[in-house]
Amino acid sequence: MQLDGKTVIITGAGHGLGRAYALACAAEGANVACADIDDAAVQAVAARIREAGGNAFALRTDVTDVAGVVRLADATAAQFGGIDGLVNNAGIMGVIPMSRVPFELVPDEEWDRVFATNVKGTWYCCRAVVPHLRRRGGGSVVNISSSTSFLGSPTRIHYVASKSAIIGFTRTLAREVGRDLIRVNAIAPGSVLTEEQPTPELVAMRQRFAENQAINHVLETCDVVGTMVFLLSDASRYLTGQTIVLDGGAVLN
Repeated sequence: MQLDGKTVIITGAGHGLGRAYALACAAEGANVACADIDDAAVQAVAARIREAGGNAFALRTDVTDVAGVVRLADATAAQFGGIDGLVNNAGIMGVIPMSRVPFELVPDEEWDRVFATNVKGTWYCCRAVVPHLRRRGGGSVVNISSSTSFLGSPTRIHYVASKSAIIGFTRTLAREVGRDLIRVNAIAPGSVLTEEQPTPELVAMRQRFAENQAINHVLETCDVVGTMVFLLSDASRYLTGQTIVLDGGAVLN
């Protein structure tokens, strides 16, 4: 198992890719702290991991609440004896919806909310968890960007701008904590079919995205979780400051 004995925090673990990341990490032997603003959903994910024989607990967490984020980090360290990895997956897109309008029509409060969750939330989580990684003698932080940062995506300028900020954040933090043997990388997923029971309309939309990929195959969670596990594992111990675009080749950089 690639993550045997490691402890990983995953934010936004109640739905979509976050849920898939949590299940994959547990299957690879990690102790998983599942965090999400949707308490019922994240409790269900942790219960599913435990039912399969893994180690997990869930804590309702709003990543824009700095005290709540510190509570998550401290509770994880107390539960499992330390922390080895952090996946900053929580963000505004699906569970917390946003408008899709021309740039000049984005409401000020919505712009601020997107940045507070996608960027400031990532910062808060790193501030809370990095001291625990230092005490562990190193670790791995994986931030979630988006392939839209490279493609551009009309009517979602606040989302794209926030996910582009994650790339610069990742590079800078990697420079700051590298001497502590802490690696910081980002994944930029493309259009991934994350729903367990997708509608035909949703599948058709994902297929349209796939037409622009080098691999014309609708991305599913099983296609992307392996990269997450790799970045959390010791197999990537000299990889830091990088952004891996995981979109089937829609972006070639």
